[in-house]
Amino acid sequence: MQSKGLPQNIILKEIQSRLKKDLTFKSGKIISSMCTSPHPLAKKVYTQFLEKNLGDPGLFPATVEMERETIRMLGSLLSNPKASGHIVTGGTEANILALWTAKKAAEKEHGEVIVPISAHFSLDKAADFLGLNLVKVKLNSQFQADIEAVKESVNSRTIALVGVAGTTSLGVVDPIRELSEIAVEKNLYLHVDAAFGGFVLPFLRELGFNVPDFDFTLPGVCSITVDPHKMGLAPIPAGGILFRDNDLRKLIARRVSYMAGGETEQATLVGTRSGASVIAVWALLRHLGMDGYKKIVKRCMDLTWKLAMEIPKIKGFSLVTKPTLNIIGLKSDSFSIRQVAYELRLRGWAVSLFPKHIRIVVMPHIRERHIEMFLEDLREISDKLGG
Repeated sequence: MQSKGLPQNIILKEIQSRLKKDLTFKSGKIISSMCTSPHPLAKKVYTQFLEKNLGDPGLFPATVEMERETIRMLGSLLSNPKASGHIVTGGTEANILALWTAKKAAEKEHGEVIVPISAHFSLDKAADFLGLNLVKVKLNSQFQADIEAVKESVNSRTIALVGVAGTTSLGVVDPIRELSEIAVEKNLYLHVDAAFGGFVLPFLRELGFNVPDFDFTLPGVCSITVDPHKMGLAPIPAGGILFRDNDLRKLIARRVSYMAGGETEQATLVGTRSGASVIAVWALLRHLGMDGYKKIVKRCMDLTWKLAMEIPKIKGFSLVTKPTLNIIGLKSDSFSIRQVAYELRLRGWAVSLFPKHIRIVVMPHIRERHIEMFLEDLREISDKLGG
């Protein structure tokens, strides 16, 4: 650190210059991120209330009440207005909190948690962090958790099952109803990682799509991860963990006596916690409502289906599976998928490369012109690699 500070205008100019290398959502070239540019209202609200710290809730009782209201709104979206929980840093923290709760509920050391191989890597972190053994089961032909494999993996050490509602690689929804039946029969904790799908599936249902049951309508579901900073259009960080009831949340709660606002209770992984994130999510839920989010989801799905229809018309390319959410898996039996990803990146496209496919996520910042640009570049790549 230098001894004498620089004027603000110099600092701001340097920041602008330094950040020119970063990609922007506005460009439409980020076509594989599960995040997007936050809603203008959310940006305004977030920057206005940066000092709010829910790590010391006694100082900010109004913000605490807004978080409760936010959780009730999210709970209602996921079929349980009596859900308990918190707005946290993201899906990773939410998944850790869920497995932590499962461990406390089971009262077993070195328990096992059964997850599909498609589960997010944050669950590997959670298991390592909590001293749990992650048992990964195969997928069925629809790229979902194989229910028979789950049943075969349950034993006396099993404490929890995890299902995914919107997998990272393909946006597939696991058979949560069947997982719920197993959880109820075997008295196991069931967590649903709906970090992405939680802000898509309820609106698809409202739009008339055939959406499988995945939320608290199923009796075995104990907790759900849902991330407002993905399709919810909230600023980062704004993840969410919802428990079926407050008794579950209290399993991981800790009393803290020394806070300036008085003795308090914390049931999150981090201590200092952004109240600005909570207020931004609250504002978006109130401002956009069901109708607003339905319009956003419908537009994303319309563009997703445009891609799904056009990609197979391009020589050498096809889809891994029919899209469930606004996520597409692009594969090729003619070209190296790694080479295709390289060519797309040369043209400025930010895409996610999986072992056998490229993931495309059609987020709210994507417009029809961006889809047309992408398809045109894919045609050029087909011609180039096809000789």
